[in-house]
Amino acid sequence: MLARVRDYFGRQGVLEVDTPILSAYATSDPNIDNFVTAGKLPRYLHTSPESAMKCLLAAGYPDIYSICRVFRDGESGPRHLPEFTMLEWYRRGFQLRNIVADTTALIAACLQDDNLSISSQIVDYADIFRESAGIDVFAATACELADAAGADESLRRSLGDDRAAWLDYLLVSQIAPAFAPDSLTVLQHYPAPQAALARTCPGDPRIADRFEVFYGTLELANGYVELTDADEQRQRFDNDTAARLSAGKDPAPVDELLLAALEEGLPECAGVAVGFERLQMIHDGTDNIASVVTFGERGAIDAN
Repeated sequence: MLARVRDYFGRQGVLEVDTPILSAYATSDPNIDNFVTAGKLPRYLHTSPESAMKCLLAAGYPDIYSICRVFRDGESGPRHLPEFTMLEWYRRGFQLRNIVADTTALIAACLQDDNLSISSQIVDYADIFRESAGIDVFAATACELADAAGADESLRRSLGDDRAAWLDYLLVSQIAPAFAPDSLTVLQHYPAPQAALARTCPGDPRIADRFEVFYGTLELANGYVELTDADEQRQRFDNDTAARLSAGKDPAPVDELLLAALEEGLPECAGVAVGFERLQMIHDGTDNIASVVTFGERGAIDAN
């Protein structure tokens, strides 16, 4: 499968790059935690090569991709590993429709099934919530979302007034289970408060040019038309810091290298990250990510 990725990008002239695993900066995302090294100069194991790859793009690199190990503290389960393989790539000048088509084609090439790309279903986030759950994602309050989820008091206390958390819960519990089980579903145009590092849609500031690709309920890819405004990115970092503090987490050191790259001039581009082991899960027909890795979390080789 690694060879198929390199063949796919090689035929299109996309350059493979290597980026540092250790960084002086941590992810600001309040839902993701870094591993921190112990030593005289503590460093963070990266959760994505995104920042470094954007620095390369700002420095004049062409379309690029990376296959690397990434690390996320606290992520463990049937679909998560604290150390996993990420495929990430960037296409200069791509709009949302272009990068969505590129992503489904890459997944189809990896799994050697062209029909996956041809038959993929593309749906807007707001439309699927309205049609499947009767929810207006732009207007519904946290309380209304909790009611739609049929949440008990324990869950209501846990998620509180966090609308994004309630929308994520509804997506996992009610929306995604209705996706076609053996095909790709592309969920696009996430609400702007869930933009992450995506730009807001030029035609509608309520939504972001962000998408995710699912195979059944299994999330495979997360992608954006990238935000290129340094001031807006700094504000989002500030918002993330506030959210982390509110959740009782330590603030993350602001990624000044990424901000400098944006100030220097990140070209218009779109990027995607794919969890590589999850592609292997589909290929092998398994629901447990542990069955597609050679070394388990304790470092032992799985004889199976």
